[in-house]
Amino acid sequence: MTAFILVSGAYTGGWVWREVAARLRESGAEVHPVTLTGMGDRRHPAGPETDLETHIQDLVRLIDHVDAPEVVIVGHCYGIHPVLGAADRRPERIARIVYLDAGMPRDGDPALELVPDRAVRDRLLHRAEQTEDDGLIAPPSLDEWQRWGSTAGIPADALERLVRRAAPQPLGTLTQPLRLSEAVSGLPMTGVLCTDNGSGIAMVESLVGLGDPRFQALIDPQVSFFELDTGHWPMLSTPDELAEVLLRAAAGEGHRLAAPSGHPAHLRRFLMEVPERPRERVGRVDLYLPDADRPRPAVVFVHGGPVPAGVRPTPRDWPTYVGYGRYVASLGAVGVTLDHRLHDLADFERAAEDVAEAVELVRADPRVDGERVALWYFSSGGLLSADWLAAPPPWLRCVAATYPILAPPPNWGLAHPRFRPAAAVRAAGRLPIVLTRVGLENAGIAMTVEEFLTAAKECEADVEVIDVPLGHHGFETVDHTEQAREAVERAVRSVLGHLRN
Repeated sequence: MTAFILVSGAYTGGWVWREVAARLRESGAEVHPVTLTGMGDRRHPAGPETDLETHIQDLVRLIDHVDAPEVVIVGHCYGIHPVLGAADRRPERIARIVYLDAGMPRDGDPALELVPDRAVRDRLLHRAEQTEDDGLIAPPSLDEWQRWGSTAGIPADALERLVRRAAPQPLGTLTQPLRLSEAVSGLPMTGVLCTDNGSGIAMVESLVGLGDPRFQALIDPQVSFFELDTGHWPMLSTPDELAEVLLRAAAGEGHRLAAPSGHPAHLRRFLMEVPERPRERVGRVDLYLPDADRPRPAVVFVHGGPVPAGVRPTPRDWPTYVGYGRYVASLGAVGVTLDHRLHDLADFERAAEDVAEAVELVRADPRVDGERVALWYFSSGGLLSADWLAAPPPWLRCVAATYPILAPPPNWGLAHPRFRPAAAVRAAGRLPIVLTRVGLENAGIAMTVEEFLTAAKECEADVEVIDVPLGHHGFETVDHTEQAREAVERAVRSVLGHLRN
């Protein structure tokens, strides 16, 4: 028999697992939905001394009293911190750790560092500095729960129950660093990703393909993945599906990531043969120059991310951006690529500054017609377009976006409207926008595109949509099809047309 230990996130208790636990028991499993000290109906023992170690010891004691030969321990959101701490103390008892829409904390990480919303994190840090504080953090209001993760799919009565039964979180559980040995790293693990909260298997595969050492352990055969098309609380929104996934995870099923063979997707060749053009490198900016005897318009290509700081080659040397830069230069415009410093989800403001500096550098170049510039965004770089859509300068003749993210996923912690193009488009006026949409897009990303297009239609923005029905995210190097090539040609010629008008 398998015993499931279910540990929920901040402010909640074992009650959130009611439907999931019932379905697991129907399958014959032993189930232990946990209410940690100070949470749910155990809130009264909490005090300033209640910390992460308190919750780890809660789980260690439970593990010691479980007789089942196999223990699968599930950590949701904050719950992964005490789960890992307890598994590290009792590795011989744990058959599998399940990360349920949770981060990947490492030794020394406090849970507070994984809170996605920076404003929430700063507020909690401020509370931590108040020595007269009672050591408890009030739970979110109904409107604030979305800042802790997508509430998509939660029925109204379940959301009301979540708000009503939420308990204050002991501050020390979020600020005390997690301490781990090597014992936990050898245990089988399963990640359950909730796509409406912004995560998916394709995204994890791309992070592995970038060579980030933090994610290389995910290609271990003992690591598997599942996706659920729902928000951050699947135990409330899709309990049947979650129970099935947990049973399959316990059986060792799930998607395995393959070790990259040959070139990773982002380093495969561009889908078109384009002539080489002279390239000049100025700091973080590359200019691809056309044959011209007078200043020419420019197209600035803005990559997505986050791209870890140590990744080589850097994005401006990736075949996609080299290909676009050369292509527009062959057609008479200056192609511009750059490396901005979006190395982490907290870096969007710095990346926006890098893009603005690059644009000023390009406009000041005597070979560029500074009054005719287009900005072209890719993937999560699309969030950086909001500044320009909200207040288009007269020299900006077009904004283009290819497989873009146009509203920040809930688990990215970007609540500030500065990075929400789906809202900024209402101020874009008649600025031409060329949007390339792929049919095989991640569901969460596709939702942001639809949100953007709905807003654009309501305000009568000038948007041209170019569809690639069988295209994937990053199709320029993974889909070498006639359909994909036609989409690139059409998008480039549309952008250049707006620059020349």
